[in-house]
Amino acid sequence: MTFLAVHDALFAAYGPQRWWPARTPFEVMVSAVLTQNTAWTNVEKAIANLHAADAMDAEIILHAPPPRVAAWIRPAGYFNVKAKRLRNFCAWYVERGGGKTLRRLDTAALRHELLSINGVGPETADDILLYAFHRPIFVIDAYTRRLFSRLRMAEGDESYDTLRGQIEASLHREARGKRELVPLFNEYHALIVRHGKDVCKPRPRCELCCLAARCPAA
Repeated sequence: MTFLAVHDALFAAYGPQRWWPARTPFEVMVSAVLTQNTAWTNVEKAIANLHAADAMDAEIILHAPPPRVAAWIRPAGYFNVKAKRLRNFCAWYVERGGGKTLRRLDTAALRHELLSINGVGPETADDILLYAFHRPIFVIDAYTRRLFSRLRMAEGDESYDTLRGQIEASLHREARGKRELVPLFNEYHALIVRHGKDVCKPRPRCELCCLAARCPAA
């Protein structure tokens, strides 16, 4: 199978996922930091708290007392750690001039900047790049590794950047002249998450899988 064929099979099974659900690009960035090691429903509660406090703003989060920030984001779990990470992110965001200034950076430079923030790893950085800045970056997570290792399209133990590079290179070739990469990568990651949560679990539900006929692990 090709990577594009996997996307098309998932899309046929699940339809458009309409990611990332957020009101603004900055909200995407905040939720990308908060979604580490927690369910999306918990992130939604934390985001609702920030809106209720009129605190969905980098300056407000940065200058609020840390215990208050932790209280706002408590539903997201690990709230003291995440409050520190979120304030680190907001300090960087403000220092660099905000979204309008950051959008002028090329993708490699912006990714380097994001990875320099304490508490932002490759997956979080790439979520932000793809869903907030609309850059053609493919996000790798545990669902991605599980799916493509079962399909024998990846080893499963590659480094993050190695696997990301392999998938991006393949999709660049396969989609050239046929698909726009940013919408493709956006939808693909969302579909993988949906499939990984519902079907391709640690104990797979192969009888429900739209890829089972072509999956060596089925």
